[in-house]
Amino acid sequence: MHFPVSGVDVSPLVPPLVAFVVSFFASMGGISGAFLLLPFQVSVLGYTHPSVSATNQFYNVVAIPSGVYRYIKEKRMVWPLTIMVVLGTLPGVFLGAIIRIVWLPDPKLFKLFVGCVLLYIGGKLIQSLLSKPSLTSEQQSGTPAAQANPTQASKDMTATKPTQPTAATQGHIEHGFVDVLEFSRTRIAYYFKGALYECSTTGIFVLSLIVGVIGGAYGIGGGAIIAPFLLSWFRLPVHTISGATLMGTFITSVTGVLFYSAIAPFFPQYSVAPDWTLGLLFGIGGVAGMYLGARCQKFVSATLIKWMLGIVIVSTAAKYIWEYFL
Repeated sequence: MHFPVSGVDVSPLVPPLVAFVVSFFASMGGISGAFLLLPFQVSVLGYTHPSVSATNQFYNVVAIPSGVYRYIKEKRMVWPLTIMVVLGTLPGVFLGAIIRIVWLPDPKLFKLFVGCVLLYIGGKLIQSLLSKPSLTSEQQSGTPAAQANPTQASKDMTATKPTQPTAATQGHIEHGFVDVLEFSRTRIAYYFKGALYECSTTGIFVLSLIVGVIGGAYGIGGGAIIAPFLLSWFRLPVHTISGATLMGTFITSVTGVLFYSAIAPFFPQYSVAPDWTLGLLFGIGGVAGMYLGARCQKFVSATLIKWMLGIVIVSTAAKYIWEYFL
C-alpha cells in the first residue's frame, strides 16, 4: 500500500502489528511507545520528512486513551501529577515544533538528535536501576521505606512511613489504589500500597516545561522523557506515574498535531502535516497494545519493566549515533 503524504510503501498490516507490540510493553512503563515507533518509521519505512513527528503524535492521540482508561478504572491515576505535567509540557510543544522544522529538517541531523534524546532517556532509566537498588525494590513493592529501613527513610522525603491509615485507605492499600493526600503549590503527596510518596510541585512543572520542548521536536509528547526522571529523581513508583505520563502525553500530542497542521501552509517546502492514514494504522495497533499493557502492568515487576525499556532505548540510541558518524 502506498501512503502519498509520507511516500511510504508498506503492507497495511505492518503498522498496527508493530504498534501493538511496542505499545504493549512501553505502556507498562508509562510511555506510549512513540519514541520507538519514530525510529521504525525513519529507519525501516524511510519516512524522514518533518511530518514524521506530527504523524507520531497522531499515533499518540489515537492509541493512548485506551491505556489511560485502564489506569483511571483501576484508580491508579495521580491527578495532581497529571495536571502539572500537562501545564508544563504544553508551552514547550509549540517551541519544539518550530525547532524541528527550522533547525532539524535534515534527516541525518534529526537522527543524531533522536539518538541523543534516546540515550539520555535510557541512561536515566538504567541509572535508576543501578543506584540504591534496595530502596527501589522497597518502593516498587509498596513496602513503606520507613518500615524496611528506618535510617534511610528519615533521610528520604519521597517514601516515608504513613500515619495510621483509615479504613478506606486500608482498603485502597489492599487493592493497589492511589490516595491523594495533598496538592498545593509546593507539594504533591499520595499513598500507594501503604507508603507515602511526595514530590515538589514546582520541580514537576519545570521538568515538564523543558521536556515539552524536546518532545515537541521529537514528536513523542514528552512522556518517555518525563517517566525516567519521575522514577530516578523523584523516586515515584512506576505503577503510579504511568497513568499521569500517558495522560500528559495525550494532551500534548493533541496540541502538537493541531499545531503542526496549522503551520504547514507556512512551510510549503517541507512535508509538515501528519500522514493521517499511516498514523491511524499505527494508532489502531496502539489502542489494543496500550489497553492490554495497562491491564497487565500490575502483574509485572517494575524492575523488569524498567530494564526492558532501558536496554531497548540505549541500543536504539547507540545505533543512531553510530550511523551519524559513518
